[in-house]
This record gives sequence, C-alpha cells and structure tokens, in this order.
Amino acid sequence: MIKGYLFDYGGTLDTVGCHWGQMLWHAYERQRVPVACEQFREAYIHGERTLGQAAIIQPDYSFHKTLDIKIRLEMEYLCTQGVWEADENEFAEKHQAVLDDVYQRVKAITAHSREVLERLHEHEPMVLVSNFYGNIKEVLREFELDSLFQQVIESAVVGIRKPDPRIFSLGVKALGLDPAEVAVVGDSLYKDIGPAQQIGCHTIWFRGEGWTTQRCGEIVPDRVITDLSQIG
Repeated sequence: MIKGYLFDYGGTLDTVGCHWGQMLWHAYERQRVPVACEQFREAYIHGERTLGQAAIIQPDYSFHKTLDIKIRLEMEYLCTQGVWEADENEFAEKHQAVLDDVYQRVKAITAHSREVLERLHEHEPMVLVSNFYGNIKEVLREFELDSLFQQVIESAVVGIRKPDPRIFSLGVKALGLDPAEVAVVGDSLYKDIGPAQQIGCHTIWFRGEGWTTQRCGEIVPDRVITDLSQIG
C-alpha cells in the first residue's frame, strides 16, 4: 500500500513530463528564433553547464528570473558562436518573447499540478526531491506549491544529485516510511525511476516528450501516466 509520495519537480510538475530542452525549443520555434534544433541543443547544454558550474542562481531568485537567465545564456551562446546574427533590438525582442511564452505555459501547468497535489495532500504526505539550482523553495512559493510538501530535498542543498539513489533515501527518511510504502513520481527513467527502484520504492513514470528517443536499458516503471491527475 502506498502511504506517501516523492515528487520530482522540473519536467514533472512544471512541464507535463516534457523535457526542459524540448520545452524551450518549442518556444524558440513558436517565436521564430532563426536557429536549427541541433544548434539550439548545443546552446541549451552550454547554458545548463554554465548554471551548474557557476553560482549564478541565488536562493532568492524566482523562477521567472531563473528562466530569464537561462534563455539569455542560450541566446548569447548562439550569437557568440555565429549561429544567430542578431542586433540588440532583435535579441531583446526574441528573448522577451521566448521568456513570456514559456513562463505563461509553466504558470498554467503548475496551476493544474497544484490542484492535483492539493487533493493528494489530503490523504498522503509528500516530499519533493529535485535536482535544482538552490532556489527551489522560492520557486515553489512563486507557484503556490510550498505548503504541499512535508519537506524539500534539493540537490544543490544536500550535495547529492540524481541519479544517485541516496537522494531518494533522504526523501523516504523525511516521510518516515519504508521504501516499499513510498511511490516516486518523475519524468526521467534514468534520474527518477531507476534509482527509486534501487532502494525499493514503487515508481510512477510521467511520460512526456523526451530529449532523445533512447530508452534506459531494463528500467520498467510500475505505472505510466501522461497527466498528473492519473495518480489518484
């Protein structure tokens, strides 16, 4: 019997299972930023590595500010690599357009997630387990999700990143349950489902649009959902 839940955040509660690379790329497409998908992928990886290596994101930064920085890093990379020859006005226009596009979509998605989690919260305790930049608590407040989790386990704070199963063990401990009584909900087979299975948790894979078509070996989740409301 499931007595508690561990939820991933990015890609699970904010994008309907869609990988963040794809989430951003589709906004680039909609806003007609003149770059190819492979060029964008390089810029996305550059941005993520930069944010991972340097303490750019501060604990009090909102998601809007984080997204602003993330998109700026990508677009600056595209310009410095000679992929996109944008003048100052075009850069500012496209940057703002992509930022507004993505942020409004995330607001709508997290609002839906909040409705589902509020119902679930009435019956079972929940803990958030996330690879994030150190500001996840501020992001949760921004989207009114902060009161729903018994505890937040963030990689930048605890010094353990998924797919290390120890970060899920911390979540199970925070719930005060045995792993067999806990279900882990996440969008990544490799980072969420696999390590959760290693410590004996039940697993629910939120299947959305992935970054690649590659499957992760023999990782088979206990359940597959395509909308958060399917958990209940």
